[in-house]
Amino acid sequence: MTTRRYFGWSIALAAAGTLFAGYLSATKLWSRSCAFDEPCPYFFGVPACYIGAALFLALLVLAVLGRAGRMGEREAARSLAAVAALGTAFAAWFVAQEIAAWFVAGRVLFYGLGLSTCTYALLFFVAALALSLAHLKRP
Repeated sequence: MTTRRYFGWSIALAAAGTLFAGYLSATKLWSRSCAFDEPCPYFFGVPACYIGAALFLALLVLAVLGRAGRMGEREAARSLAAVAALGTAFAAWFVAQEIAAWFVAGRVLFYGLGLSTCTYALLFFVAALALSLAHLKRP
C-alpha cells in the first residue's frame, strides 16, 4: 500500500470514528441520555463516548498531518499506531465489561445497533491499529 493510500484510509477510518463517537457524545451532552437506548459507560466520571471521540479526533489530526507532510511518514504512522492501540485497549475494557454483564444476566444482551457502540468503536480502533502496523512493517 502506498503512503498516500495509507493516509487516505487512516483519514477515512478516523473521520468515521470521529463522526460516530461525536454523535454519541452530542446525544449524551444534549439529551443527558445515551444514544440507541444503551447503558452509558463512564471512565472516572466521564462518559466513555467523550474519550472515544477525543481519541478518534486525535487519530484524524495525526492522519491529516501525516498526509499533508507536516509530520514525517514514520513518525505519523507510529503516532497513529500508538493512539489506535490506546483506543483499542480503552474500547476493549468496556466490551469486556459488557460481556461480563451477559453472564450476570444469564443471556446475551442485544443493543439498538445489534452490537454495542463500544464494540463498533473497538472495531474501528482495531482496523486503524492493523492498518498502521501493516504500514510500519513494510520496508
